[in-house]
Amino acid sequence: MKLFLIAGFAVSLMLSIAQAESIWIEGEKPAKSTMNRHPWWYDQVKKDQLSGGDWISNFADKKPAGEAEYSVMAKEAGKFEFWVRANPTATKLSFRLNDADWKPIEFEKNARDAANIAGDGKLDLRFIAWVKVGSIDLKRGANTIRFRMHSDSSNHGGLDCFVLSTEPFTPRGILKPGETVRAIASTDKDWFAFDPSADKFEASSAIDLRFLNEKTAGEHGFIAAKDGHFVHRQTGEPVRFWAVNGAAAKSRDDLKREARQLAKYGVNLVRLHGPMFDKRGEVDPAKIQRAFDVVETMKAEGIYTHFSIYFPLWLDPPADLDWMPGYDGKSHAFASLYFNAKFQKTYRGWWQALLTTPSKTTGKRLIDEPAVFGAELINEDSSFFWTFNDKNIPDPQLRMLEQQFGEWLKTKYGSLEKAFAAWKGMKIARDAPANGRVGFRPLWNIAHERTPRDQDTARFLTELQRRFYDESTQFLRGLGFKGLITASNWATASPEVFGPLEKFTYTSGDFIDRHGYFGCRNEGEFSEWSMRDGHSWADRSALRFENEEPGKPASFVHPAMDPKYDNKPSMISETTWNRPNRHRGEAPLYLAAFGALQDSDCIVHFAKDGVDWSVKPGYFMQPWTLAAPTQFGQFPAAALIYRRGLVKTGDVMADVTLDVEDLLKLSGTPLPQDAAFDELRLKDVPQGTTLKPGQRIDPLIHYVGRTRVTFRSSVAPRQESRTTTVSPSPTVKLQPLAPFIDHVKKLVSSQTGELKLDWGRGVLTINAPAAQGASGDLKSAGEIKLADMTLSVPLDVAHVVVVSLDGQPLATSKRMLLQLMTEEKPTGFRAEPLGDRRHRITSIGENPWQVRKLEGVVRLRRADAAKLKVTALDQFGQPTATTSSGDSIPLRPEALYYSIEAP
Repeated sequence: MKLFLIAGFAVSLMLSIAQAESIWIEGEKPAKSTMNRHPWWYDQVKKDQLSGGDWISNFADKKPAGEAEYSVMAKEAGKFEFWVRANPTATKLSFRLNDADWKPIEFEKNARDAANIAGDGKLDLRFIAWVKVGSIDLKRGANTIRFRMHSDSSNHGGLDCFVLSTEPFTPRGILKPGETVRAIASTDKDWFAFDPSADKFEASSAIDLRFLNEKTAGEHGFIAAKDGHFVHRQTGEPVRFWAVNGAAAKSRDDLKREARQLAKYGVNLVRLHGPMFDKRGEVDPAKIQRAFDVVETMKAEGIYTHFSIYFPLWLDPPADLDWMPGYDGKSHAFASLYFNAKFQKTYRGWWQALLTTPSKTTGKRLIDEPAVFGAELINEDSSFFWTFNDKNIPDPQLRMLEQQFGEWLKTKYGSLEKAFAAWKGMKIARDAPANGRVGFRPLWNIAHERTPRDQDTARFLTELQRRFYDESTQFLRGLGFKGLITASNWATASPEVFGPLEKFTYTSGDFIDRHGYFGCRNEGEFSEWSMRDGHSWADRSALRFENEEPGKPASFVHPAMDPKYDNKPSMISETTWNRPNRHRGEAPLYLAAFGALQDSDCIVHFAKDGVDWSVKPGYFMQPWTLAAPTQFGQFPAAALIYRRGLVKTGDVMADVTLDVEDLLKLSGTPLPQDAAFDELRLKDVPQGTTLKPGQRIDPLIHYVGRTRVTFRSSVAPRQESRTTTVSPSPTVKLQPLAPFIDHVKKLVSSQTGELKLDWGRGVLTINAPAAQGASGDLKSAGEIKLADMTLSVPLDVAHVVVVSLDGQPLATSKRMLLQLMTEEKPTGFRAEPLGDRRHRITSIGENPWQVRKLEGVVRLRRADAAKLKVTALDQFGQPTATTSSGDSIPLRPEALYYSIEAP
């Protein structure tokens, strides 16, 4: 019987291969053409980045739209995927199949694998991208496809090539199907192509974590906050969220595929980060419809949606908006939302439209949808950040705020004259007491000089910000919103002084959010969001606490450090290791392990900006791309460690109580978050458990266990005292740290005994019952012996971990996953050394990703190790070959996953 099944499968496979057809046609070779080529500029492009070395283009002001006709021969009639590689920038391109009507090609939703092909590298119209047009039916034999370029600007357009395929097609620049592996083999012998095709999501995948999610998001009711954790409201069961900023897909079908992909890799929440308004601040129905598409497709895969709908950088108010006087369409609306009542009314209209509009597909409002996790009130804005100054806030807006400050001072002191007297006559240029306005000193002066005027200013700004969060929360609750609400997530001009005030204002919400990126000193024009040839960076390891600036002392600050405030759950809604840092692969295991140790509640990776594994998901190469082998590729084991708690939560090592009145006097905190702290400041760290005035708690405490901060008062009452005395009086219960932190040997161990970070060598070891491995410079570490395994990997950048899949300790588990990673780069990426960890990009490269080949051996240390079946898996987690037994697993150069099973 088995022979018949095998024979049947072989026949079926042969028929499938015989029926598959892929047609690739060059744009520069039409059968007919009425194109009008630009005489010089538009066709000055990098032809080595075009298929066949050229394209066909049109650019003419006073001539009709350009057209090109192609003959397409199909072996058999059938349905074909239709892909076009064309100019996507401010363009209009339509096609006509045989005698059918003309149809527009939608670039905005479906373009991918974009590249700037301008010969001079300038950012203008000369881009190229693949776009999935859709599915079309070809008749057997001859077919005709005609393209028309009819853009609003000079009918411009360019066509490189197009593809028709009966099989799923994944675009990879100019590479045709089957060419990718050959292209990689001819470049770097120590690297291999990470180039997955479309995932079929087969049930046999050993890395599919869909089972971790609910059947549908909201199956057990809305998510609530209780006792410092996120819980399912109906059951009270705690839940951690391993999340991404996304989704990237535009069409509903692609969103379904992306949702399934996210669930497979352990994701159970997406942060939908984008405006619900247009350039004039008016509600955009199309964006609200996309929100429904995201929520409904993600819900089906057990993934919740968290909304972030306002970021000052998204709104440059035009000059004619009556609710935003002073703006000219060229500047961002920093801080205005905190004090401009008309702006607040418009803002609340965005939320109302988003949450109360019925879905076109289900009829349900998002306000009633338990798959909606929560709402973020403001992204990255604060009255305590450097953008709060008269250069960023237009004069009419600033006058509005100064008037409010003047009224506040009159209420406190009785008159502005008495206020200035209490300040010993201190005045600044923008003070206009005759008009009832009082200005603001620079934040640096406020944080460092802390005069009576500065203390009043800080109190006013704290109350202003807190009131906005209170009122906005009340507004959403008044609408009937049942999800969670968080205030904001931004840094301040002084983590020690303003940081705790900022966090105090956030306690209006249900949980505390933050942002944090591990940068690599990207330098060059627009390098903060776009990597280009000529830009430079510095390789940087978090496992060594390397300073972002080469040559500087080690810096003991990291986004993973997570104090809990007022017993509220925590979220980091944006975090990543920026690229092209070769140590970027540290991120997933680092965040998972130390997030679990500190009992962090939600880690949101930035950003899932592409559906496919593309080195350049948009028109430029972002420094934060998540769909990369070192990031998303390591999610399976990392998500298991974090979501299942395979690394144990530590004890509370510091319990800090901060008096709000002291904070308003600018006394600061001994446990600042995101504050720079290097080796030169170790003298400020207490040696025992007693904290003296001015001392800082060793930031390495976050690698030992948990920390907790409580604000002594729930509101910020007015302080009538006019004293200038700054006398910090935090109550600190500090556990002994000496057994766990050794600054001389450069070692820190978790209080649980499961994590050890050797920052001298740059090696993290995980030694928990159900998760064991090592990350970092494994070459210098030599053989690493853990409780149930030994590993020896002679690579200076590698990440190796074994996790239990059945919830049992590795000593007895019957199903385990071995996951490995090295470092990544785009194909053709080249750089020149500048010295001291720094490099300059000479070629940013293109798809696909490359991964440095693996080498070494892993050995499981249990009595039945020789009987364990070890199977190498492909990039989708599908079995490829049984390689060895568990007592000795030689690492294959190109295998990133292995399943390990007991008989």
